[in-house]
Amino acid sequence: MSARAIITETSVPRFPRGVRLKHDEVRSQWVILAPERMFALDDIAHAIIQEIDANRAVADIIDDLAEKFKAPRDQIRNDVLSMLQDFADKGVLDI
Repeated sequence: MSARAIITETSVPRFPRGVRLKHDEVRSQWVILAPERMFALDDIAHAIIQEIDANRAVADIIDDLAEKFKAPRDQIRNDVLSMLQDFADKGVLDI
C-alpha cells in the first residue's frame, strides 16, 4: 500500500492517466471521468479543477481564484486544499 499523498501549497496537481475533465451535455454539468467512476462538479469545484494544468502549484491556483472571486485568500486556500485532498485520496489527482 502506498503512502497517502498530502496536498500542500507547493504541490503541483495533475490528472493521472485515464482521468479527465469533461462537460456532460446530457446533464449540462462538468464532471471528472475516471475509470469506472464519475464525479459531478458544482460551480466551485469546477472553478478549482479547471485551474489544474500539471504545471502550476496549488499556491498559484489559490492566488488566481482569490483574485478572480475577490475573496479572502485564507478562505479560498482552505476550500482548495480540502477539495484537492479529497480528490487525491480518491485517486483522481496525482501530485
